[in-house]
Amino acid sequence: MDSGPKLSLAKLVEVLEIYGVQYLVVGGVAARAHGASRVTEDFDCVVQRSDQNLDRVASALRAMNARLRVEGMTDEEAKQLPVVIDTHMLKSARLTTWQTDFGPLDVLAGLESQKVPFKDFEFLETNASTIQGDGFLLRTAALTDIIEAKEFANRPKDQEALPELRRLRDAT
Repeated sequence: MDSGPKLSLAKLVEVLEIYGVQYLVVGGVAARAHGASRVTEDFDCVVQRSDQNLDRVASALRAMNARLRVEGMTDEEAKQLPVVIDTHMLKSARLTTWQTDFGPLDVLAGLESQKVPFKDFEFLETNASTIQGDGFLLRTAALTDIIEAKEFANRPKDQEALPELRRLRDAT
């Protein structure tokens, strides 16, 4: 099945920065930025939820030719869906999954954990890190927040990633 373009981290970050999106990288890309070896195929970010920032997110998504990423549907089929990418649509969803010209991008309202039921951008920002990427900077959620979200999600891929993430956390 056609899954669309592969992840181009530098291009995704470039577009988000051009549009001035306030976001924090979470998930596999953030874990790798913190030193994990596990490869990821998508870019997960928690965005600040003001109308102004969601408008910037919508503009960035449109600039990347974003279309919904739907299981069981090819990228070409997804391109045909009549989706309006705007502030209202983004505000109404806690999670949206996109395929862009620069790879898969998930936009989250926050992270869930056992300790704090819902960690939004403002909560995560208090412990965030700035990490040098390959020619760009990444603002990432703290490794502890990433671990807690993976523990809460408890999917097989999260369980596989957790031992390495805990070792990284404990080594600092």
